[in-house]
Formats: sequence, C-alpha cells, structure tokens
Amino acid sequence: MTNEANMEKIVSDLKMLSRDAEAVMAATAGQTGEKITELRGRLSATLESAKATYHRLEEKTVAGAKAADKTIREHPYESIGAAFGIGLLIGVLVGRR
Repeated sequence: MTNEANMEKIVSDLKMLSRDAEAVMAATAGQTGEKITELRGRLSATLESAKATYHRLEEKTVAGAKAADKTIREHPYESIGAAFGIGLLIGVLVGRR
C-alpha cells in the first residue's frame, strides 16, 4: 500500500471510531455512577484526540493531492510518459506469468 492509501485508511478508521464513540457516549448519557462517569470522561478525551488527529491527517492528504495535481499540471507530458512507462512495465511483468 502507498502512503496515500494508508493515510486514507487511517482517516476512514478514525472517522468510524469517532462515530462509534459518540454513539457510546449518547447511549450512556442517562447512566450514573463513578465508573461510568470516569469512563465517559476518558472516552471524551480520547474522542477529542482522535478528531484532532483525523483533521491533521485529512489536511495532509488534501495537501498531498494538491501537490500531485500541481506537479502533473506543470509537467503534463512527463506525467503521461511516466504513467505509460510504468503501465508498460507492469504489463510486461504480468504477461510473463
């Protein structure tokens, strides 16, 4: 997997985690007790941290996509040549099997 694919997977996982944590917080809102209160506090802090990490990773992913787009727009023929060369190489390697 590439770094971009890993970043997208992490962002997706963090988004799902935050939704699940918010659902748990809502489900336990009416319950009282020292343990539940402590757990809700820790979960809330962890949720905020996950959201901050999600936003940072999302910004990095968008910046990376913009940089790739800018590079391709500045060097369109080189980009086409590189894509063709990589595709040709993959085709030759797959054709050998």
